Amino acid sequence: MSDAAELPASHAKPLRSDGAEARNRLLDAALALFAEKGFAKTSTREIALAAQANIASISYYFGDKAGLYRAVFQDPRNNPTLDPVDASAAGVQDVRACIQGLLRGFVEPLKSGEQARQCMKLHFREMVEPTGMWQVEIDSNIKPAHEILTRALAAHLGLPEADDDIHRLAFQISGLGIMLHVGMDVVQAIRPSLIGSAEALDTYLTRLIDAAMALVEAEAQRRQSFSALATPRAPI
Repeated sequence: MSDAAELPASHAKPLRSDGAEARNRLLDAALALFAEKGFAKTSTREIALAAQANIASISYYFGDKAGLYRAVFQDPRNNPTLDPVDASAAGVQDVRACIQGLLRGFVEPLKSGEQARQCMKLHFREMVEPTGMWQVEIDSNIKPAHEILTRALAAHLGLPEADDDIHRLAFQISGLGIMLHVGMDVVQAIRPSLIGSAEALDTYLTRLIDAAMALVEAEAQRRQSFSALATPRAPI
């Protein structure tokens, strides 16, 4: 499977009284197995056994293995999305609020501990063994969030639209959150207390936001300096 179109659309079924718990057990078991073995080498029987569920429940909740894989990849517990309406409205008025919403999406999943590591491993495996879901992730989540951030930054800096430097700045800000995931094992080895609790992660988020705002301020000052140099002096 190498094309995004081959993965089916989201499959939704009404939940029984215990449905949410059963569905989440399947998602958690599938995440661990898909991250460890990949999509092709993981069977629905293995997933059902690990989740202590009937194999028919996968069909009931997700349609088939591909539907379950899509649901795992887009599980909001591990992969929260940035609300385009709320973030865009906040960004025009307060760029810090927009940045906070973006970076919180990187930090909050880390509170789930081992699941956060599995989710990152799944993303890396998807890049090496693509099923098409990485492109879906870019189109449905990453690109819209980037566009929201660039609009907010442009508005904050008084620009009619985002230019290349605004896009560079947006990637730099997103990189602050991405690095926390990519370097999770390094942080754990060197200074585990920085990510060892929900309170520590909340502090980390605050520092990331401060660092992002420092980047925004540096870009504003750069533009002001460039504008001053480009402005011709009046003759004496």
